[in-house]
Amino acid sequence: MARILLIEDSPTDTAVLTQLLERNGHQVLASGNAEDGIEMCRREMPDLVLMDLVLPGMNGFQATRALSKDAATSTIPVLIVSTKGMETDRAWGLRQGAKDYIVKPPREDALIARINELVGA
Repeated sequence: MARILLIEDSPTDTAVLTQLLERNGHQVLASGNAEDGIEMCRREMPDLVLMDLVLPGMNGFQATRALSKDAATSTIPVLIVSTKGMETDRAWGLRQGAKDYIVKPPREDALIARINELVGA
């Protein structure tokens, strides 16, 4: 079981992803924006961050970069889960420090397999 921080502003997507993760044995922490999510990540030190890109205020690219550059959180893998499906978005997300990029809606088996790989489960 991993502790996963979900940074997602859509209540619907938060509910769906939380149910999916909990059904697969993971503990979920959630934040509705990047600034609070970064603070929560520093405080809670989750095993993994699931990051949306389209967020109010700071976007997910900026938040991913902030987490990957911060010595306190740089070892926590960030997995971007976004509706933005362009290859340029994927490439930019990976350049910001994300470990992978999955387009919404994710297939449950593929998402869980990737999470398990990233957290060493």
